[in-house]
Amino acid sequence: MVAIKYDDLSLAIDFVSYAAPMEHNAYVSLDTGKVWWTSDPGDAFDEEMPDDLETSDRYLAIPHRNDLDLGRPLALRFAAQALPACYDQIEGFFRRQGAYACFKDLLAREGVLERWYSFEADAVESALRHWCAKNGLELVQA
Repeated sequence: MVAIKYDDLSLAIDFVSYAAPMEHNAYVSLDTGKVWWTSDPGDAFDEEMPDDLETSDRYLAIPHRNDLDLGRPLALRFAAQALPACYDQIEGFFRRQGAYACFKDLLAREGVLERWYSFEADAVESALRHWCAKNGLELVQA
């Protein structure tokens, strides 16, 4: 089982999730645990990018946050637990652009923004651990 650093995986997921699905990509080597980052085809962040990154079974594509239910579904789970009276309003935020800004503004007004950050961090760590276990990777702190 190859080890991957939590920080490396977390940053890669953030990178992949920064844009629309499939716009940014990152891959982890199943042999070394090294993470490779790409954006546009041919636009790599490492000069020595493996040629078979997208075709070899020795590299695993890093998922988008949405693939791990860490986007809207996570925010709505938090709303249901922490602010059930505001659930419909929060759900409405996610029907238009700027949802997270509105969501976080509401959380700040309600005094639960720090609880959200903790809830989100726990959910991300749990999702990453599950994803690693499912894919034969060992997630390590470093």
